[in-house]
Formats: sequence, structure tokens, C-alpha cells
Amino acid sequence: MNEANMKPHWFHILLSLADQRLHGSAIMEEVLERTEGGIKLWPGMLYGSLAELAERGWIREAEAPADAPAEGGRRRFWSITRAGRRELRSEVERLESYVRAAREKRVVGGASRA
Repeated sequence: MNEANMKPHWFHILLSLADQRLHGSAIMEEVLERTEGGIKLWPGMLYGSLAELAERGWIREAEAPADAPAEGGRRRFWSITRAGRRELRSEVERLESYVRAAREKRVVGGASRA
């Protein structure tokens, strides 16, 4: 991405797609559950982000899984690309470096100094 960090909602969208193809509302639900309600992807933000991520080549539209529900009309499913997986991995490594620094300072994973 060549920026200091990835937008948090992009990170969560890519993370949702890391192991499965999902449609938009399933992405919203997974992110909401994983963040315990901390991140709510409103439709405008979600669908705008999906378009941006697709434009960057980080995700692509995918075939619906065979067991996908058919009710409610045709849903667009998304999957992560190799480029998207590289970006996600890079962001995870960046975040891990912050956690390592916090552990070294004994903020987490040990007794605090205070």
C-alpha cells in the first residue's frame, strides 16, 4: 500500500475474505461480530470500500459457493487476491511489530512497570 497503514475497515474486509468467499452483508456481519460491535460497516462505506479494494486488485468478484442461499436475489460474492493477501500480510506484520514493542515495555504479556 506504501502508506503508513491500511484503513481499519479495509483490514477487516480483507481479513473476512482471507479464508472464504463472502457477500457484502456477510462481510458486515463477520466484522461486527469479530470486533464485538466496535466496527460497523455501513452499506455506503462497505460497498465503496469493496469497489476501492477491487480497483486496487486486492479483491475480485467470485462465483457464489455451491451452498449459498438463493433467496433474496443474486448476491455478489468477493474473494481476496494474491495482491490482497500480500497487503493483508504486510499490515498484520506492521501491527505485530506494535504488539512486540508493547510487550517489550510490559504493557501486555507481563507485569506493568507502574
